Amino acid sequence: MSHDKLSPELQAMVQRRYPSDWSDLDTRAVDTVRVLAADAVQKCGSGHPGTAMSLAPLAYTLYQRVLNHDPADVHWAGRDRFVLSVGHSSLTQYIQLFLGGFGLEMEDLKSLRTWGSKTPGHPEVHHTDGVEITTGPLGQGLASAVGMAMAARKERGLFDASAPAGESPFDHFVYVISSDGDLQEGVTAEASSLAGTQQLGNLIVFWDDNRISIEDDTNIAFNEDVVKRYEAYGWHVQTVESGEDVEALEAAAAAARAETTRPSFIRVKTVIGYPAPNKMNTGGVHGAALGEDEVAATKEILGFDPEQSFHIDADVLEHTRKLAERGAEKHAQWQEKFDAWAAAHPEEKKLFDRLQARELPENFVAELPTWEPGESLATRKASEATIQALAAALPEMWGGSADLAGSNNTVIKGADSFGPESITTGAWTAQPYGRNLHFGIREHAMAAIMNGIALHGNTRVYGGTFLIFSEYQYPAVRLGALMSTDTYYVWTHDSIGLGEDGPTHQPVETLAALRAIPNLSVIRPADANETAQCWAAALEHKAAPKGLALSRQGLPVLKGTKEKAPEGVRRGAYILVEASTDTPDVILLATGSEVQLAVEAAEQLEAEGTATRVVSAPCLEWFDEQD
Repeated sequence: MSHDKLSPELQAMVQRRYPSDWSDLDTRAVDTVRVLAADAVQKCGSGHPGTAMSLAPLAYTLYQRVLNHDPADVHWAGRDRFVLSVGHSSLTQYIQLFLGGFGLEMEDLKSLRTWGSKTPGHPEVHHTDGVEITTGPLGQGLASAVGMAMAARKERGLFDASAPAGESPFDHFVYVISSDGDLQEGVTAEASSLAGTQQLGNLIVFWDDNRISIEDDTNIAFNEDVVKRYEAYGWHVQTVESGEDVEALEAAAAAARAETTRPSFIRVKTVIGYPAPNKMNTGGVHGAALGEDEVAATKEILGFDPEQSFHIDADVLEHTRKLAERGAEKHAQWQEKFDAWAAAHPEEKKLFDRLQARELPENFVAELPTWEPGESLATRKASEATIQALAAALPEMWGGSADLAGSNNTVIKGADSFGPESITTGAWTAQPYGRNLHFGIREHAMAAIMNGIALHGNTRVYGGTFLIFSEYQYPAVRLGALMSTDTYYVWTHDSIGLGEDGPTHQPVETLAALRAIPNLSVIRPADANETAQCWAAALEHKAAPKGLALSRQGLPVLKGTKEKAPEGVRRGAYILVEASTDTPDVILLATGSEVQLAVEAAEQLEAEGTATRVVSAPCLEWFDEQD
């Protein structure tokens, strides 16, 4: 399918137009992106060249001309965030990181999708400098970007709430490139709906509308009016008719930044694999190497030597690496604003420094509640009391529930809800910097949004639902574990003890499935005292997801937990009841609501002459981590 054989509609989608300050070097750089994408996939024999080729103008424009970022400091607090939700098109990001001087070099592009390389098959946070989030499972990136945008607003409220809009050092944008596949996933529908409700004017999503997937033309499965759907969500929507029209791309980004009360959705029409003469606009260019002949033909069309691979003109690389100068200048301007803020807000600056270091206040556990033997309390209720104490000590703590606040006991009492004032109801008072989150009945999005909040940094977020509904959250929980996101799940109604709702709501296999996720701490306290200490230990523990599995039913406060739990839960397991002899005949190990049964069983066994020790094991993962 040569260029001149494209339909009139597709011809319009590849018309090039540039702003007045665009140079021939910029054009050459964009075309270099296309051939590098083709070369990289051809070398490794697998990958996704098509979108990396057709998204070259958009990605280049964002990285070189739109985003506020600094290649010399990828953790700069004032940077814009970029999320490549279409994670299989990892070259879209890797090549820009190479061109911009973020730490990738040509050898890294040659090592695409190989073991130990800086360029794995999908972008991985904490692995490749400049990558903000691990993406790949479609939909997760866009949904987590909603969390990043929410966190940016919350961060502003913590540090600089009274600053005029756009004038705080904590004002920045979250940019996303998403795909047809992302928008078919249910998690993006959930998250995008909430983003519209939240009026996240700092969120800008570009949709790569190429209408091609692995099975070729998406019309076979996906033909709705996506733009109208996003209008219905409450987003500001625009359409760029050609992904080659840089002038229109920049204008759309500028209009999106000017829209402060709605998230922005920008449809960008592209021809996947452009300008590969025989494979563009086909499923064959989506997820496979072009083939040597097609790579050579593409290079000839773009004016490159077909005999050369992984080539970049020296003047082109020199031109794109000047991003470091522009980034340093923007960083310096921001630093002046930040220093002025710090001088005017010394207490907020102390808080900022503490949160940047992921430190907790000294003796933050001093006001944790305790309970005495003989009392009875559901651990979800004990969690509620603990949340109140922690929230008083930790201004960075916020959270909520997927429409189960009264059952999960997640409300911070006396605090407003997070959101624009316009969503205030008779039951809830909302303000932009509130602490109580309302995710709606969107469990999957809640987990993905929490990942984004955690990746953004500077707050501690928790989210609640019934344990059984963690099965709706599993993909995002697993991805959070891969990323070591600092997230806290409140999973209540954790056993058949939830009762009359029946088997649809009674988790049986759920704990085992969650415990199978590497780097997820599943925490199941035995009583109220353990619950309070488990919360504190979870906050102290390394950055990684933690899930507290809590009971619906009342549980007795066990003898010894008040004294032993502060140290015991931090070890993951401890001796709650010692046997009557130095060497026990039996050791009963239990978690959660079954610990009381183990204690009762031990009493009976001891009465029968069997020396029995009871071990409470609230977190097997923490126990395994010990030397």
